[in-house]
Amino acid sequence: MKIKYNILYDFQKGPWGGGNQFLKALKEEFNKQYIYEEEIYKANVILVNSHHNLRYCFTIKKKYPNKIIIYRLDGPISFVRGQDKGIDKIIALFNNLVVDGIIFQSNWCKEQNKKYFGIFSIYEKIIYNAPDSEIFNEIGKKVFNPEEKNKLVATSWSSNWRKGFNVYKFLDENLDFSKYEMTFVGNSPIKFKNINWIKPVDSKKLAEILKQNDIYITASQKDPCSNSLIEALSCGLPVVVLNDGGHPELVQRGGELFRGKEDIIEKIDKVTEKYSYYQLKIPKFSMEKVARKYYEFAQKIYNNMQKGEYTPKHVNFLTKINFLKIEGIILKWKIRNKITSITQK
Repeated sequence: MKIKYNILYDFQKGPWGGGNQFLKALKEEFNKQYIYEEEIYKANVILVNSHHNLRYCFTIKKKYPNKIIIYRLDGPISFVRGQDKGIDKIIALFNNLVVDGIIFQSNWCKEQNKKYFGIFSIYEKIIYNAPDSEIFNEIGKKVFNPEEKNKLVATSWSSNWRKGFNVYKFLDENLDFSKYEMTFVGNSPIKFKNINWIKPVDSKKLAEILKQNDIYITASQKDPCSNSLIEALSCGLPVVVLNDGGHPELVQRGGELFRGKEDIIEKIDKVTEKYSYYQLKIPKFSMEKVARKYYEFAQKIYNNMQKGEYTPKHVNFLTKINFLKIEGIILKWKIRNKITSITQK
């Protein structure tokens, strides 16, 4: 039997975070491959993203105990945000209660979640993200001209300082702008003096901007599987990225890794000097292949269930008691955030 997915996520229109953009593209590809089902009761597999819609998922599991619940996990969330460890604890608890399999977005993500929060499953797989190839591709990419100013670009939906803004501030003040131009697209906590700043745009406009540049820069910290990085690579841009999180796994030989302010300009110069070499080494990302891997992962669990080799986790009295712990952590987290918000005002 061919299984079908339902993605339990509140999709947002327009420019939004990387997870939202990826899931929209994944859903579209699932539909192309006839493995998506809008009606939850008809789906065999429910894909849950991070900490979103956990209460609703718990309700579904109670009503449909044999549905397979698969987690799509990045994080750890507290590593990415520099706070909110409670969310990682919620994810760990929820995983133990009702999740049947985990798709980690990178090996780094898998290892950190397991080491620090004990998050693992008997069914788990690493599947990198991929972009919408109809938007993020090399069609129309500008040809690199070493006689002109090298055009650098960085992007971020989040304005969290951990997204690399200390490094972007350094570049704004120290980059040789007689040799380079640089553009930042997204939300920023700082105002740039020399870097061109473009506010958030939709995916099509973002792809157009990327293709008019030469090298992509990202200094985001503890980023498990950067969708922004994958989008830039898919548009044919060699990259210079912080040697942290899942970046090295994604870049492979399509760019250079830097440690911090002390060597980023050196790495930018290096990619500029050997631009053609790095561009030829850019890895390829395919949403079609990603969707197929998601399908094969869930199909394996379903087949084992049909053969009696695996029984999906069911909601019982003990599960309900433990879910109250999750509700308590969520309540404490909301109260703390409210107090912080009031204090800051």
